[in-house]
Amino acid sequence: MQLERGNPVSTATFDLIRQAMNERLIVAATYDGFVRHLCPHTLGYKNGKEKALLYQFAGGSKSGLGPEGSPQNWRCVFVSELSGVRLQNGDRHTAIGGHSRRQTCVDNIVLEVVA
Repeated sequence: MQLERGNPVSTATFDLIRQAMNERLIVAATYDGFVRHLCPHTLGYKNGKEKALLYQFAGGSKSGLGPEGSPQNWRCVFVSELSGVRLQNGDRHTAIGGHSRRQTCVDNIVLEVVA
């Protein structure tokens, strides 16, 4: 289930992530020099900039990936720093227990996956 609040003017990448959330798709994108496979969970703004909380389940990462379901695989990114964004079919992934702690990545939430 998704909760959507407001409809601010947004970038094409922000709109792609929103589409992925609404259609239950996964996101493949390059971030910080690594191709990553991500499931978006929260989308909105932090200090007026587009930001997303995503769960990375495959691909590369400077810090490495924990095992499937690990809370260390959460990624909080500025949307503008994602490139080559593609939407793909696939199973959604999240940390075991989901959002077990209150997120601080996004302070003005536009869309959030709640289940």
